[in-house]
Amino acid sequence: MSRVIGGSRGRLYIYVNDVPLVGHIAFGVVDRGTNILQVRPTTICPYNCIFCSVDAGPRSRYRQAEFIVDWKHLVKWVKHVVEAKGDDVLEVLIDGVGEPPTHPNIINIVTELKKLVPRVAMESRGMTLTKSLINALDKAGLDRLNISIDTLNTEKGIFLQGVPWYRVDVVKEIVEHIVKETNIDVHLTPVWIPGINDKDIEEIIEWGLKIGVGKRFPPFGIQKYEVHKYGRRVPGVKEPTWREFKEFLEKLEKKFGIPLYYKKLDFGFKYTKRYPIKYSRGEHLYVTIAMPGWLRNEVIAVDTNFETLITVVGMKWRREAVGKKIKVVVLENQDGIYIAKPL
Repeated sequence: MSRVIGGSRGRLYIYVNDVPLVGHIAFGVVDRGTNILQVRPTTICPYNCIFCSVDAGPRSRYRQAEFIVDWKHLVKWVKHVVEAKGDDVLEVLIDGVGEPPTHPNIINIVTELKKLVPRVAMESRGMTLTKSLINALDKAGLDRLNISIDTLNTEKGIFLQGVPWYRVDVVKEIVEHIVKETNIDVHLTPVWIPGINDKDIEEIIEWGLKIGVGKRFPPFGIQKYEVHKYGRRVPGVKEPTWREFKEFLEKLEKKFGIPLYYKKLDFGFKYTKRYPIKYSRGEHLYVTIAMPGWLRNEVIAVDTNFETLITVVGMKWRREAVGKKIKVVVLENQDGIYIAKPL
């Protein structure tokens, strides 16, 4: 049974192994109608990045619960979604609103996913990786690591990641080990924060080219700093427009002679058959409350066929509500992620 396994800083920690793993944004499987599936095994993150768009880490202000998904249950649901989509799934990207390598069974997850799809990639900020873990991931068949490293400066790294133990030199050493000693490719994905790490982005590109990242995949995927409702804002920094972001990257493209704008990067991406979207906006349905929601004033419910998760907003979590059936109306269904409210 999915159950509460702990609590800290006002948050519950939930072990998930008996509910559907489609329908929620924070954990499980997300299909955005392409040949690349997002797989999210955990929401837990040890960082407090000052620009975090999903308010992750120990200092989170909005999170009510963190989730760790049973690895066998996760693989079962990935297989289910892959079969529903047909033969078009090219890659599984292990990502999420947490730090994927913190999952205790991440090696098992990669090993089993490689049996289902041609490519498996994973995101990380680097400090949760070790050489022994990297070597095990290499043996498991991991194809690519998307590593977010936003500066090569030690003090600025501590500032940006929001934790005193972050050491960019350690992350650099790990990245260089991956490039030199394994078959895993590296795709560097720094976040550009205007006025904060403009020059740092250039230094990261120079370093990445020097050590040889991007042997099979594009070497860099610069990310745009974005402000979200439940994310963090960097004091004194305005979110850049997409035009400003493109102009920033075009200057770097001219300097280094490589494509950097995301629309120019080729990962074999294409639109494909979508995992079925079951419920329409405005539709009324009965659901059963299963567990606390990811954010405060939310609960997570399951539909009557036990096929889909629905986040119900505007409801405070109460343990005694588990198993209670309520009627809701669907507010959002984008990419098969369901948000509803009680009727």
